[in-house]
Amino acid sequence: MMEFRLSGSGGQGLILAGIILAEAAISDGKEAVQSQSYGPEARGGSSKSEVIISDKTIYYPKVEKPDFLLAMTQEALAKYSVDLSQDSILVVDSTFVKAVPAQFKKVYSVPITQMAKEELGRELFANIIALGIVAKLTKAVSLKALEQAVLARVPKGTEQTNKQALELGIASIK
Repeated sequence: MMEFRLSGSGGQGLILAGIILAEAAISDGKEAVQSQSYGPEARGGSSKSEVIISDKTIYYPKVEKPDFLLAMTQEALAKYSVDLSQDSILVVDSTFVKAVPAQFKKVYSVPITQMAKEELGRELFANIIALGIVAKLTKAVSLKALEQAVLARVPKGTEQTNKQALELGIASIK
């Protein structure tokens, strides 16, 4: 079983990213549950999407000990990293996260939002780049299932750019 927490601020598309990750897992024949929470602000407040993926039945739908945390903002890192273990994987968007506490051992700092803006022309593709990173680091879902889930959820006319975003995320992890 793997527990994921995707966090940032409202408007960054992390709820959608969590839904896509869960759908990819289901396509791979796994069990998945997704939950979400966000502040009262529509944009700019903190938000998180949590996903549990397992080969077995999931009996409790809340993430208790995240194996993976994506923090797209400094505030999200501070708020949602408190229950990470030393073995958890931490990915931070270095566009907005400038300080990572030393206690975390498996840290990947990637300029996700900057890549989206520079390579794809718009910051709104950052969530899909992040999904590519998640898949590459954890292998929790197959790349094929993830691509299919992305293409099924994104707005018509943006499929090619979202596919590029996914590939950028995968390529950003060596």
